[in-house]
Amino acid sequence: MLDKAILCVDDEQIVLISLRDQITKNFGDQYLCEIAESVDEAWEIIEELEIEKIKILIIVSDWLMPGVRGDDFLIQVHRLFPQIITVMLTGHADEAAIQRVREEGNLFACIPKPWSESTLIKTITLGLEQDDN
Repeated sequence: MLDKAILCVDDEQIVLISLRDQITKNFGDQYLCEIAESVDEAWEIIEELEIEKIKILIIVSDWLMPGVRGDDFLIQVHRLFPQIITVMLTGHADEAAIQRVREEGNLFACIPKPWSESTLIKTITLGLEQDDN
């Protein structure tokens, strides 16, 4: 069983399916790829993975979601789990929100929507290299 995971959070199911498919295609034999349609669901998954002793290496989160925005979520994640690499995926975030999560949430990267698979995979690969250090 795989003991490391990548978590993707986005309120659009088509985005989540694309992310999961691209990540699984490139990393499926090394990491679990979990998806959440909301920040609340993401916290539930984080809790379940903790119980199962599965380490979350990277979280890729949308910025503009109902309820809690991605920058607030990633800052909370960083405060509780500073070892998790955070990536924001967005077509809407303004520079102030991006800068805030860089400063308060140790944002590793921001990927604009629509993204290319190569950009996503390169960003995740670089993030995983950060985790090794």
